[in-house]
Amino acid sequence: MRRRTSIPEEEAEINMTPMLDIVFIMLIFFIVTTSFVKESGVDVNRPSANTAERKERGNILIAITPNDEIWIDKRRVDIRAVRANVERLHAENPEGAVIIQADKDSKTGLLIQVMDQARLAGVTNVSIAATPGQE
Repeated sequence: MRRRTSIPEEEAEINMTPMLDIVFIMLIFFIVTTSFVKESGVDVNRPSANTAERKERGNILIAITPNDEIWIDKRRVDIRAVRANVERLHAENPEGAVIIQADKDSKTGLLIQVMDQARLAGVTNVSIAATPGQE
């Protein structure tokens, strides 16, 4: 009669594949849902205002420098190209607002022209950036 020899059972192993799948899916989710801070491309010395409020949803930033240069999306643009640039950026994000960062030494007439071009591009929510002042 033969004697049965038992084969030692293999040790139980932890399968890491499902955990790695979940980690990669979470990583992709966080990368896709992250909102990035957009900047206009130049530093502007904004005027102060006592009634200034913080707006989080401003996605289209337009900067006007003291020497009356207009910057959108880190590029210098002419006043005639403001409308086309705002239309393009507004098409990418229809819920975004336009925030104009005008230097306190820039001309008011240029600020009004930029505001008009933004409104002609179809954006009704146009704001002017200011730093909160002390009373």
